[in-house]
Amino acid sequence: MSRLAQEGALPARRTLHVSVEEREAREDRRDHAPTPSVRERAAAFLRIASGVPPAVTARERVLRPRHPETVARWRNRWEAEGIESRPIRDGRGRTPACSP
Repeated sequence: MSRLAQEGALPARRTLHVSVEEREAREDRRDHAPTPSVRERAAAFLRIASGVPPAVTARERVLRPRHPETVARWRNRWEAEGIESRPIRDGRGRTPACSP
């Protein structure tokens, strides 16, 4: 353990405590969700819950490399809103050039 960690200068790593039902629901979403973004977020969540740090998950263990803060926001949103939180909120993305 480093000197900084021993002195308490580094923050403790946040961990996720996941029930069996939540893990099964995320595994189902990872395997059967209709959109790739939902499957990717579910897979990232499962990796974080198994002990992989969010920064490592963001760089190496998702569909494409993500910024570590992005994956941390996914985790924070899940903790705040629960398993049924919407994967992508309405109003996100580019506005259409022509209205229908």
